[in-house]
Amino acid sequence: MPRFDLSSYETVEERIRRFYADNPDGRIITENLTSPADRAVSTWVIRSVVYLTAGDQANDLPKASGLAFEIDGGNGANQTSALENAETSAIGRALANAGYSGNKRASREEMEKVERHSAVEVMHQFAQRDWKKDADTLNDVEALRTLWANAKAKKASTSVLDYIKERANALSDNSGEPRRAEGSVPGLFDTPADSGTGQQIDPEPKAKGRK
Repeated sequence: MPRFDLSSYETVEERIRRFYADNPDGRIITENLTSPADRAVSTWVIRSVVYLTAGDQANDLPKASGLAFEIDGGNGANQTSALENAETSAIGRALANAGYSGNKRASREEMEKVERHSAVEVMHQFAQRDWKKDADTLNDVEALRTLWANAKAKKASTSVLDYIKERANALSDNSGEPRRAEGSVPGLFDTPADSGTGQQIDPEPKAKGRK
């Protein structure tokens, strides 16, 4: 049973129309802030900025801004359009921050997101992620570091963790970056060697500056 009535929430499209009716020279700008590390966990991050006039945009004087994220997959539009959904949500939040929030601050799209996440939460808890397939789609060592850390946190098997590590090593070889004697990308999966064997133990990535 729904916890809220979606029809009582204003859509982002309605907010956009009201904004331009009040500000014919207004500007709504979106920016994709998604990093390789975000994509390693199937996430998109979008920022939207609202300007009341072209002059405000030229002088970098925004009225308001908003951030939103979405995750690929699940049910509904995010199976194919997670990036677009993130953009829409970011615009809605920026307009709400600029005073165009209707009778409720959250937009209908944001509440639909809540509904989607609630519906698939249990399914996600039991879903088996294909970590190796995800690793094969990445061509960035930092993104592979993040994927490895997430896989370890989710208690992925040793074979999966080794697969991700070897994928990172292969990318390092192709880029000409030197490898350690242990065969791992420097600073990526380094840990103290097992005494007398030279083998790594618990290859968890170090935080920067850690000794």
